[in-house]
Amino acid sequence: MKKIYSLYKIRNAAVSIGIFDSVHRGHQKILKKLVREAARENKKSLVITFHPHPRKILNPQARIPFITSLEHRLRLIEELGVDFFLIIKFTKALSQMLPDDFIDGILVRALNVRALIVGDNFLFGSKETGNLAKLRKASKDHGFKLFAVKPVKIKNKIISSTRIRRAIEKGDLKNASLMLARPVTVLGTVVKGRRVGRRLGFPTANIDPHHEAIPPKGVYAVNVRLENKTYRAVLNIGRRPTFGVNIDPTIELHILNFKRDIYKKDVEIIFKKKMRNERRFSSIESLQKQIKIDIQRAR
Repeated sequence: MKKIYSLYKIRNAAVSIGIFDSVHRGHQKILKKLVREAARENKKSLVITFHPHPRKILNPQARIPFITSLEHRLRLIEELGVDFFLIIKFTKALSQMLPDDFIDGILVRALNVRALIVGDNFLFGSKETGNLAKLRKASKDHGFKLFAVKPVKIKNKIISSTRIRRAIEKGDLKNASLMLARPVTVLGTVVKGRRVGRRLGFPTANIDPHHEAIPPKGVYAVNVRLENKTYRAVLNIGRRPTFGVNIDPTIELHILNFKRDIYKKDVEIIFKKKMRNERRFSSIESLQKQIKIDIQRAR
């Protein structure tokens, strides 16, 4: 999948528009429809998103708790077979664009969109005054196809990024994974740490997550995707209470049977299960013994 920043790079494509945070089952339904329609019409598939998040521009003080960073979403969307990903810089001026101007200026003149695939609750334009009714009229006026995709429900409740984020943050990995249609994953970069794991005999990589939703403190069995290869690992999220109090929280990764230096590399952490809570040990020796048990359970 190719990432582009110019509206005029791709024309005559099948298009979907959205933030797609977490790329959950509902998003996947839209994106799979996009890919199918593009193939059927022998066109390219294009996903349009906005960065930074529109709410960050409209309310600069707002905390926008993403499940997946922009780069992580890009990876997940690419796996679904999308051809192009267009990132539009969201500005105050763009937020004030009227729906008709968005349709005429972006969808028609800039992109000459051939098919538009959106969720059936899709809103756009100044104060979200653009809706499906406007798009239906535009599709007739300008000759492009419009597909409104219904949301996906589990137990009669619509899947949403908000529900998934809450599930992840309270440690309900099972339900979060069910809504995602895949395991919970976190994308992060390996950064310098205090080398505590190395002194214990179990070298760890300290992970700086890319502003993503993180499960609660504890020790987890995970897989790690690094440079298109997958490895088994043990992940600790917490404050290392055995080594003192008031230590900043860390995310530490011990990859099994692995000795490479991966400093500054991006890794995708794939959560399998929580093995235990983080706790304080009475001695370094008892901690080392427990780590050996954790590694065996993670194999």
